[in-house]
Amino acid sequence: MEQRSLRVVETDRTFFSKITSTISKLLVPTRVGINGVMISIKRTSLMKAYTNYLASNMEEQLKKFEDSYSLYLEAIDKYIMDSLYKKAKNNTATNFEKEALAKYYFIVNLKNKNYIEYKYKKQEYLLRLDYETVSAMRNTKFVDKYKRFYVEKMDSLYKGLLKNLSVAVADNVHKSEDNVYDKIFNILEKYILEILPIKIEQGDESAKEEYEQYLHTTVGKLDERDKIMQKVVLLGVSRKLFIHSLPLAATEKCYINILKQIRDLIVNSKTDAKRERAYETLFDVIEDYNLKILSTKVYWDKPEEKQAYKKFWEAYEKVKENAEKKQILFLKADIKKLSVNRKKYEKIINLHKERLIKMGAVKSIPTSIKTYKKMVYIKRSA
Repeated sequence: MEQRSLRVVETDRTFFSKITSTISKLLVPTRVGINGVMISIKRTSLMKAYTNYLASNMEEQLKKFEDSYSLYLEAIDKYIMDSLYKKAKNNTATNFEKEALAKYYFIVNLKNKNYIEYKYKKQEYLLRLDYETVSAMRNTKFVDKYKRFYVEKMDSLYKGLLKNLSVAVADNVHKSEDNVYDKIFNILEKYILEILPIKIEQGDESAKEEYEQYLHTTVGKLDERDKIMQKVVLLGVSRKLFIHSLPLAATEKCYINILKQIRDLIVNSKTDAKRERAYETLFDVIEDYNLKILSTKVYWDKPEEKQAYKKFWEAYEKVKENAEKKQILFLKADIKKLSVNRKKYEKIINLHKERLIKMGAVKSIPTSIKTYKKMVYIKRSA
């Protein structure tokens, strides 16, 4: 299949926000094309198999449901292959249709690079396409039934994607690629913005707090600090919604990556005001990291690390109500951690020390220069 006229790249995450008003032009060709008819038939068959499976929970019904699900996705996939590709090839596709196809090609290209990610993302993509069609239907009973299936299936797909990325993070498979962390945060954000609202609509109040909490971080123009704090909120939500799919070890690596970003922000700050704001972020994230991750950590790679953390925690308990003393504790602990590779982190260590000196927590040792007067030896006569 030719792809020269299309950019095979990941498209902007706002892509699906455009679908609501446009998808009906793509996937409701039931009166003019066989593909739309087939999608409708397979969708109806899927819902029937899903209902029977829920009612009986038998292995036989599960098999029928899984077969119906595969045929349903194939029908949507066939529409993209037959219709959108032909439009793009004949230069009659709209920009939206080209974007939809580019997104599709991006996912297909994952097949040889990361089959597991491809498997989950392709299902997610096809389901999201047809979801907008279903949600616009007037048959509320069918729509409600479909939404239940949709949320359940999306839950499993998002969990699968996060598990796959968690293994990559924990095993340092992407050691030189920070984009694995971006993928994790993008998945968490998509889930909160696109799946949680449906859950809330269905009466799941437990999801409402997390949803509203994250929405507060999206208001207004966001600077680098705001974007970093968004990620912290996403990790907090993940500890409630994806505790098994994004386990503690992977979440800890995500926090470490965030701390690295903040330190870079401090070093690269051009003004004192920006650096001060970056330091405020550092203190917030260090505290969050300790409270939500390290304090709940059971397994430690090295016994001495566990003992060191116990000492830190005892010190934290004594000063946690005093903002200044708490900051001093955090800075000293960070210096100790970074000193393992002092040459690499020399700039941030020096900035930490300068801040400690200003706070009066460390004394500045002045450079002492001694001068000696020239001594002249005079020989005296006897």
